[in-house]
Amino acid sequence: MLQMGLRRGARPRCVVTTTPSADPALARVLGLPDTVVTGGATRANGHLAPGFVAAVERQYGGTRLGAQEIEGLLPREHEGSLWPWALIEASRRTGPTTLVRVVVGVDPPATAAGTCGIVVAGLGADGGAVVLADASVAGASPEGWARAVAEAAAAWEADRVVAEVNQGGDMVRSVLAGAGRCLPIRTVRATRGKATRAEPVAALFETGRATLGGRFPALEAEMAQFTAGGYAGGGSPDRADAMVWALWALLLDAKGAPGVRGLDFSAPSGL
Repeated sequence: MLQMGLRRGARPRCVVTTTPSADPALARVLGLPDTVVTGGATRANGHLAPGFVAAVERQYGGTRLGAQEIEGLLPREHEGSLWPWALIEASRRTGPTTLVRVVVGVDPPATAAGTCGIVVAGLGADGGAVVLADASVAGASPEGWARAVAEAAAAWEADRVVAEVNQGGDMVRSVLAGAGRCLPIRTVRATRGKATRAEPVAALFETGRATLGGRFPALEAEMAQFTAGGYAGGGSPDRADAMVWALWALLLDAKGAPGVRGLDFSAPSGL
């Protein structure tokens, strides 16, 4: 009904403010070619009462409702998703596991304002892989995201960093090498489409060989938008691409298993 009123002037416009949801009407508006979407997380609101953000994050953090209400993400899945929400929820890993290898997958940003996908994954002694952390950063300089990669690798005692070099080539390796830490780097170049790379990794989740060691709202929102035909979420799935590279290195192109460590995913602190 509001659209029917946009009939006068050189550029009639309408502003819609709402909490993200999977409502079909909202999906239609978002799908219009001239719709401009902006938003933000609850914590970005400087006018909230002290303690409110902490309280709601304690209650809803890491849930689909939390992704919607707190993170400002639209938790929808595209028809034909490689990772439907039911699969994502079924892939939660609980209980302790012994890790024999840890890698950090990196999908460098194509632009200065883009997101650098940084996802940590580990290989368990049982032969399965688990996503350990989403350390992605947005709007960082090359030195900034390289430092974030180095910090993630140090925090998880990673054995290797697997970085895509389609965007930037040798620059990616040199930037990572200059991050102030001796990173064992392996560069990879994507020769096929994103969906072609993602499909075998999605199959790992379906068979239980790949799991999620926590809740990662931003990453999961991208996963739910991946289909066999490509990424349907708009923009670039930097976090999901980084996860795909990490799991590919662990299960589809494994090169060894140095080190042994233990993790308990049922611990109250979580990941």
